[in-house]
Amino acid sequence: MVRGATIGSVRQAMNWVKEMQKDGWEWGVDWRPDARDAVRRVLETTMASAIDRRLAELERRGEADRRNGSYPRHLLTALGDVEVHVPRTRTYSAGDVLRSYARREVDVDRLILGCFVLGLSTRKVAEALAPILRERVSPATVSRVAKVLDQAVAAFHRRPLSPIYPVLLLDGVVLARKTGAGAKRRPVLVALGIRADGNKEVLDFRLAASESEREWELFLADLFRRGLTGQALKLIAVDGNPGLRAALDTVYPGVPVQRCWAHKTRNVLDKVKKVDREQVKRDLHRISHAKNRVAARSAARRLADRWEAVYPKAVACLRDDLDELLEFFAFHDDDWRRRTRTTNAIERRFVEVRRRTRPMGVFSDRTSIERILFAVFNHLNRNAGVATPFLALTQES
Repeated sequence: MVRGATIGSVRQAMNWVKEMQKDGWEWGVDWRPDARDAVRRVLETTMASAIDRRLAELERRGEADRRNGSYPRHLLTALGDVEVHVPRTRTYSAGDVLRSYARREVDVDRLILGCFVLGLSTRKVAEALAPILRERVSPATVSRVAKVLDQAVAAFHRRPLSPIYPVLLLDGVVLARKTGAGAKRRPVLVALGIRADGNKEVLDFRLAASESEREWELFLADLFRRGLTGQALKLIAVDGNPGLRAALDTVYPGVPVQRCWAHKTRNVLDKVKKVDREQVKRDLHRISHAKNRVAARSAARRLADRWEAVYPKAVACLRDDLDELLEFFAFHDDDWRRRTRTTNAIERRFVEVRRRTRPMGVFSDRTSIERILFAVFNHLNRNAGVATPFLALTQES
């Protein structure tokens, strides 16, 4: 890299900066201003040329116009704030040059959106970026960028759905958010569809006040209204919440319901002494992983014969829901049985949510929850090849 090389375009200037970074140059008080000045000079030269071409074209057409000074504009880049003077005529401004380059670089927008995805407030985003950009980012600028992300979240909640999913997984996962009275725990209702090819897609999520029948019915009715009418549904897997179970009878009556084995196993083992839990767990596994429905019922009878006298409540917990625990045997393929016997696919997606938010402890507000859930779910959907590209900027945040 030759420091005195001629720079003729913004792209060349930014490439020059990147090459210097690769070569190990440290950005001190001298280099960053030099780099910003290079970008400014290229932009102002390009805009001056645009004005010259404009005036020459008008003169050829016999139309009158003349230069009319300039006005300042700020371009926020990874190098910091670049102030440029935009020339204009009486009828034309060279600001199109800036618009083609954008008021902010994509990398800076990624930083801002990434901060939101981590749940930071508008003020904290500005504070977090100041040491990186070495310039103050105004809360108004941050808010304008945030609207792009919030619009994508709204579009995700409104998008049409197709009735193509043979299996629907439903679960509520509790997250905490900050309030003036401390952390408040609220459930997130989630619907995940499994396509005919086995790929899984988070269809939508809803921040709810509770897991009541009313909340689940509102969520499911919205999915139905948007197109998830259930023609292809062969099975709906649930965690056993009574509010959800009642809502399904209203919105998707007649569709077989599979009770989640992971939830049921925990419920049964809660009623067993610690010393016996491993053995009871193995007996439950023999039911859930039996070769067919008949073998599963035989394994359930053996479990009851062995443990009912010692743990009657545990056996009753299993027996009461045994029919729904065995609905997944309607599938003959082992892969489909594995996909449908639990709702663990939803919980695994929340592992990624918690990984991103672990340093925060709890979410700062409802909006930050929505942004993070959307970013994670849409990213995972895209990795599975089933996402709608609402906002490319959030995908790798």
